Amino acid sequence: MTGETKKYDLVVIGGGPAGIMAATTAGALHKTVALVNCHNELGGAGINTGTVPSKTLRETALALSGLKSRNLYGVDLSLRREVTLNDFLGHEQKVKTGFNLFLSQQLATQKADVYYGVGIFMDSHTIRVGPLQTSSEVNPSATGKGDFLLQGSSILIATGSSPVRPELFPFGHGEIYDSDSILKLDRIPKTLAVIGAGVVGSEYACTFSALGSQVHIIDGRDVLLPFLDVEVSRALVGAIEHSGVTFHWKEMVLQCLVLESGAVTLKLSSGASLTVDAVLVAAGRKSNTEHLELSLAGVALGKRGIIPVNEDYRTNVEHIYASGDVIGFPALASTSMEQARRAVRHAFGLKAANLSPLLPNGIYTIPEVSMVGETEESLQKNQIDYVVGRARYADNGRGRIIGDETGFLKLLFRRSDMQLLGVHVMGELATEIIHIGLIAMLADRSADLFVETCFNTPTLSSLYKSAALNAIQNVGL
Repeated sequence: MTGETKKYDLVVIGGGPAGIMAATTAGALHKTVALVNCHNELGGAGINTGTVPSKTLRETALALSGLKSRNLYGVDLSLRREVTLNDFLGHEQKVKTGFNLFLSQQLATQKADVYYGVGIFMDSHTIRVGPLQTSSEVNPSATGKGDFLLQGSSILIATGSSPVRPELFPFGHGEIYDSDSILKLDRIPKTLAVIGAGVVGSEYACTFSALGSQVHIIDGRDVLLPFLDVEVSRALVGAIEHSGVTFHWKEMVLQCLVLESGAVTLKLSSGASLTVDAVLVAAGRKSNTEHLELSLAGVALGKRGIIPVNEDYRTNVEHIYASGDVIGFPALASTSMEQARRAVRHAFGLKAANLSPLLPNGIYTIPEVSMVGETEESLQKNQIDYVVGRARYADNGRGRIIGDETGFLKLLFRRSDMQLLGVHVMGELATEIIHIGLIAMLADRSADLFVETCFNTPTLSSLYKSAALNAIQNVGL
C-alpha cells in the first residue's frame, strides 16, 4: 500500500461519461474529488469502445463507401478499391485520442485527482485502488497508480457495463467478436453474421454493409427494435434490407463452429446453417459491479448486477450514489451524465430538478432513427385520441438536395388540444432533428408552434411545419 489514506469530499469509481461528469461537477463546486479509472484511457465505453467509436466508424463507412452520394444525380463516389483496415480505423483512433486528451484537461481544470487502477470497497467510506490488470503505459496525467487507500465523505459508483458473452460462442478462437473487440478486427470481413437485432447489432450491421460486407442479422424475435413506433420499425427494416442486409427472424444459434480455414459456421434452430468470415455477438450488456466488493460497503444489489437507487440516485447506503449503466435502463451516455450531475448536487446538499422522463433515443443505423415520447401503439393502448402529421424528406427542399428518398418525420398530437405527444424521425440527421420536437414537448406546446414558426429554407427543420400542417388537415378526416 502506498502512503497514508487520502481523504476527499467525493470519490468517483469509474472514468466514463457519468464518472467524468461527477468529478467535474464536484470540482466546479470547489470540492476535493478523486476519480478511480480501471482503464488506461478515460471515457469508458462511451468514448473508447461504444458510443463514439461506433458512430465514428459509421461516418467513416459512409464516407469511404460514397453511400451518401449515390442518390445524387450524376454523382458516383463509390469505392474503386478494397477498403483497408487503416482506412476504416484511422479516423476512429484520431477521434478517440482527441477525446481522451480533452477529458484529461477537463479533470485537470477542476483539480480532480485521477488514479488509474481497480477500485474496491474496504468499507462504506474507503476505496482501495489496486493495480491495473495490464502492462500498458498509464496515462501520464495520473495522480497515482498502484495501491492507494482513498476515503470519501461521499462516493459515486459509475463503473459502466460490459458486453454479455454467451458460453455458446468460443470467444478468443477464430473471428468471433463482441461490441468491444470488434474494434480490434484485422480485416473487413466479406461476410458477417450479427447475433442480435438490438441497437448495437443493428448499428454495426449497417456500418459493415456500407463497407461492402454481406451481413446477416440473426434474432429470435420477428420485430426490429420493438420499442420503436411500428411504422418506423417497418420502414427501417425495409431500408436496411434494401442496403443488402439479410434478416433471419425467429432464429436461434444452437451451435458455433470455428473451421480450420478461420471461417465460422452457425447452426440455427430452423435446421439451417450459415458460414461466414466473422461473427459479432450483440447479446446485451451486464453491469460492471462484480469486482467492487459492494457487500463490504453494505450496498444492495438487484438482478443482473444492477444497483438499485432512488430518485436522487442514492443507494441504500446514505452517502453512496450510483449512475449510468450500473443502475440499468436507459443506460445511455446522455442520461448517465445527467444522473451523475444530479447525484453530486444532492450529495452536497444542492437542489437539482428531477431528470425529465422525456428522453430522446437515437439509433445510428443507416438510415438514422430517433424518437421521443409516445408511439401510436402506446397511445392506442392508453386510449388517447390522437392525430398524425407526416412530412417526407423527398418533399422537402433540403431532403431532395441530399438525395434522401426514404426519410420522414412523424408527429403525434393529442386530438383535443393538438399538444405534441410523440416525435419520430427516420433519415439523415434524425438524431439532431429530434431535439426540436423534444424542446416543444418539454414546453407543452401544440401544433401551432410549428405552424407559426419561420424556418430557414431549405432545411430539414422545416419538416416540422409541414408535418404540423398535415396533422391539422387530418383533424377533420
